[in-house]
Amino acid sequence: QVQLVESGGGLVQAGGSLRLSCAASGRLFSINTMGWYRQTPGKQRELVARIRSGGSTNYADSVKGRFTISRDNAKNTVYLHMNSLKPEDTAVYYCAADGVSGSSPPRLFDSWGQGTQVTVSS
Repeated sequence: QVQLVESGGGLVQAGGSLRLSCAASGRLFSINTMGWYRQTPGKQRELVARIRSGGSTNYADSVKGRFTISRDNAKNTVYLHMNSLKPEDTAVYYCAADGVSGSSPPRLFDSWGQGTQVTVSS
């Protein structure tokens, strides 16, 4: 079983910055894609950014130029650097990862973290 634990959420004023972290643990063989999603009440969860094992990235149009996703493969950790935050960025942010577990036999996994609240005040 692969677990994801997020950290770094909180309250920040508009224009400020936050960095989210997400560490994967458990029986891991390889991680393919790691990403961040967000959700507000009454809305569907949406992709914020994702990064593949080779380093290619995708961003939601709403965060391009403000957010940067990165990963440390040695630590099985993904980061989301959020700058120029806006009140509309307020949401619960979820980490997600997929890959191959280290179980015997190896299995594909697709895991989610429990979420971390980001609140941007105007």
